[in-house]
Amino acid sequence: MQASTLNDEPQDTPICVRWLNPIGYSTFDAPIADLLHSIKQPSTQIQVVSFDMNPSPTHLEYRAYEALTYERTVRIARDCAQQGVDALVLGCFYDPALEDAREISGETVVVGPCQASLQVAAHLANRFSIIVGRNKWMEQMRARVQGYGAGDRLASMRPLGMGVDEFQQDHAVTRRKIIEQAHLAVEKDGAEAIILGCTIEFGFFEEVQRQVGVPVIDPVVAAFKLAESLAGMKRRFGWSPSRVGSCEPPSEAEIKKFGLFQGPAPIGNRVNA
Repeated sequence: MQASTLNDEPQDTPICVRWLNPIGYSTFDAPIADLLHSIKQPSTQIQVVSFDMNPSPTHLEYRAYEALTYERTVRIARDCAQQGVDALVLGCFYDPALEDAREISGETVVVGPCQASLQVAAHLANRFSIIVGRNKWMEQMRARVQGYGAGDRLASMRPLGMGVDEFQQDHAVTRRKIIEQAHLAVEKDGAEAIILGCTIEFGFFEEVQRQVGVPVIDPVVAAFKLAESLAGMKRRFGWSPSRVGSCEPPSEAEIKKFGLFQGPAPIGNRVNA
């Protein structure tokens, strides 16, 4: 067998993954950094960042709030390209500005938690349900799922009657409600796997999985591990984002002409893990 010309040796510099909490509050930066540190490969470097955004919403449950974050998200994706960050995760299950960030991210792979969770679920089950916070979220999330080509495998969306800011206030209440809705999704809707439909539902999947008996996918874990894996494949196999056709980015000459992306990246808080 002919020897591979691909680089089989470990890289001199460790993989770097940046997790973006796309709000102007640092409330969840340290807890998410701790979670990612506990599941990362030993050599992987992690940056968890949030915006320098004041005033800022504490969540993106509304499209209007989400839209306010797009410019900062795109600028952070551009900064990742310039700083040599291997992968960027947009830490909201709506995958806000995912396509926009990918266009300007250079060789940085950009991952959305919704898309990552669907991709993991596709390897584990034929039908899945998503546990959301409120009815308000369903239309936008359903459009995302359909856009990713997974609409025919969506068994149901089941709401907890909770907003993002409530998930981490009383863990026992949140866990109980997730377990209740997950059981109904399996027993009534025919779900074979469960996806937690918000990144702030982190920390619950293991107990829910034990109680319900089907795979329960935490979008924080799914998105980070996919980003870490893609970053490793980029390093070893050269699988960086395409930059032709619909993936073509604006030219550096035009960016300079318009005076865009000036000044530092809009990062307000940073936690390294």
